[in-house]
Amino acid sequence: MNLEFNQNEDVNKQALAALKHRLKNVYQGGGAKAAEKQKAKGKMLARERINHLLDAERPWLEIGATAAEGMYAEHGGCPSAGVVAGIGYVAGRQCVVVANDATVKAGAWFPMTAKKNLRAQEIAMENRLPIIYLVDSAGVYLPMQDEIFPDKEHFGRIFRNNARMSSEGIVQLAAIMGSCVAGGAYLPIMSDEAMIVDGTGSVFLAGSYLVKSAIGESVDNETLGGATTHCEISGVTDYKQPDDKTCLEAIRSIMDKLGKPKDAGFDRIKPAAPKLDEREIYGILPASREKPYDMDEIIRRLLDDSDFEEYKAGYGQSIICGLGRVEGWAVGVVANQRKVVKSKKGEMQFGGVIYSDAADKATRFIMNCNQKKIPLVFLQDVTGFMVGSRAEQGGIIKDGAKMVNAVANSVVPKFTIVIGNSYGAGNYAMCGKAYDPRLIFAWPSAKIAVMGGSQAAKTLLQIQTVSLMNAGAEVDQQQQEALLKEITERYDQQTTPYYAAARLWVDGIIDPLDTRKVISMGIEAANQAPIERPFNVGVIQT
Repeated sequence: MNLEFNQNEDVNKQALAALKHRLKNVYQGGGAKAAEKQKAKGKMLARERINHLLDAERPWLEIGATAAEGMYAEHGGCPSAGVVAGIGYVAGRQCVVVANDATVKAGAWFPMTAKKNLRAQEIAMENRLPIIYLVDSAGVYLPMQDEIFPDKEHFGRIFRNNARMSSEGIVQLAAIMGSCVAGGAYLPIMSDEAMIVDGTGSVFLAGSYLVKSAIGESVDNETLGGATTHCEISGVTDYKQPDDKTCLEAIRSIMDKLGKPKDAGFDRIKPAAPKLDEREIYGILPASREKPYDMDEIIRRLLDDSDFEEYKAGYGQSIICGLGRVEGWAVGVVANQRKVVKSKKGEMQFGGVIYSDAADKATRFIMNCNQKKIPLVFLQDVTGFMVGSRAEQGGIIKDGAKMVNAVANSVVPKFTIVIGNSYGAGNYAMCGKAYDPRLIFAWPSAKIAVMGGSQAAKTLLQIQTVSLMNAGAEVDQQQQEALLKEITERYDQQTTPYYAAARLWVDGIIDPLDTRKVISMGIEAANQAPIERPFNVGVIQT
């Protein structure tokens, strides 16, 4: 291994160590003191509940672990958006699990809490996965009610999804393991079955204080909405459980008896590890996002047996397309080539830029995968589409639009891994969040923005300088340099994978060595949702 490989390895492993440190802090939820309060009530913590529920020998794929990170500081923060969610296995059945973390503001719902819950429901709905809710929440966080209550993507959408999933036969199980207040009371009761833990679980539209204020009635919360009330008097809940562990084991018993899901028919054979060492990815991926590298070297360390059947290898070389397998599942790979290549016409094609011929090739390959019912995997390290007079006259907009059209209309499941840059329209063409990937994860090396930091900073500097000069201010060289530094630092902070993951632009940040697990679990989930509509790209410019 050469010096550059070792330097890359050091930088990427340091970035991975920083990720693990962040996650360790996130996993503490609201902190030790808040955790002690929950335990004193006889309750398990959210992550303890999930660990007890899941099959110990099977993988767990967490969604949005760093959601809301760096947000809501004025409200004391909201680690992991106050809710733990992901895909796992319960009694051998793959499912989505959502658990409120009562150590974070008593499990109250912040705006990002709602967004994360909606994302979990979206995953369940797209893949027809059973979903299990472990409810322990004080309801909407009132100081921010205007950002969570009335809009289409706000709190009420969750109950709409409850109703839609029920009508579509997607199994929903709920366990009321703590407070369940006001509008939040509808979530477990709109599930197929609801159980409640005696002594700690409660569900009501209005708590005792509000009841006293509204109608003058004096009543305690247990009488108002405890386990005995709802299991023996109102009939609102279906099962009363003595404690958290018994409740979770009862859910496992129900899951053990579910009928088998339909099969979408995606091809799978016996899995095989890559022949090339996956750990070499750390040394291959450059420390700088501007440096070129050969994406083929990454691809072959992600595929079974390192076997990759490349499509149109000599054409449109700024995108690599081809077929392979991940943990036995057949996949079609669409990846940005980052090394500088020379076209047949003698032109140099720069790494990460999508040219017309590459967009044309990718479009055809995406259509072929839809025809063959092969899931698509997008590996993003893209700086955008080629610009300039030659590119415009060559129809780059038309060819880019064809690729975007094919991605948007694909009916096979899509999975996106943001390896490096994800800039501008390249993000769209390579199946960014707006194009409905079943799962989208980022490596610690990812950057997501409308354009690269240096270009954006210089553009913003020009705008800000002109604005100041128009206002009569004089801007000398030193002031321009100070402005550029300020703008660059702010912009760079907004392009990090943590900024994106906090806002759920990606489902999470992962160790590159977990990429195969993400893709495999994603396709296994998608295989439970048969494709119901034909592939049709509509009208495209030819």
